[in-house]
Amino acid sequence: MCSEPYTASRSSYAIDSDVTVGYPASRGDAKPIILGAGPRLRSGTVLYDGVVIGQRLQTGHGVVIREGCEIGNDVSIWSNSVIDYGCRIGDRAKVHCNCYLAQYTELEDDVFLAPGVTIANDLYPGNKQSADLMAGPHIGARAQIGANVTILPYVRIGEGALIGAGSVVTRDIAPGMVAYGNPARQHGTVTDLPDIAGRRRTGR
Repeated sequence: MCSEPYTASRSSYAIDSDVTVGYPASRGDAKPIILGAGPRLRSGTVLYDGVVIGQRLQTGHGVVIREGCEIGNDVSIWSNSVIDYGCRIGDRAKVHCNCYLAQYTELEDDVFLAPGVTIANDLYPGNKQSADLMAGPHIGARAQIGANVTILPYVRIGEGALIGAGSVVTRDIAPGMVAYGNPARQHGTVTDLPDIAGRRRTGR
């Protein structure tokens, strides 16, 4: 992680002209943003104060990262994705387009979120007790989350798991497992997946 506020010049190579680095945070006493070396921030990106970001962050267009987040090195967050406050994202994680990470979500190293992943953190919206106990899911290292997956609060997805497209994850998924459906259920392991070439031939 970078240990001092970002002060480098906003060259067109690294940071587009309409990027906001250090947007004032409305929650708490947010400290100045800490942004590591070598970022590539594309137009419309907004990074709030109170964020700690490692080296070589890449963003697409229209990305928002709220206060209180901690983000590792070599992370990519693509167009129109929102990282809400208090999230933790490990090194080399990739968040594709149109994703929403609710407050207090945790992604470990090398996690991949496909387009349209939505993460929730409130079991009973509008309920005060639920609001006081908000917590996003924890997604283990190298887990792969398919397109348009919804992940509910408190869920833990194990290291190296694979979640099929369009699934709704309501319960924990063990490490290395393949899960899909609504609600998502485990259907074997990643190591037992059929050969890709064979699936292309059969269309299944």
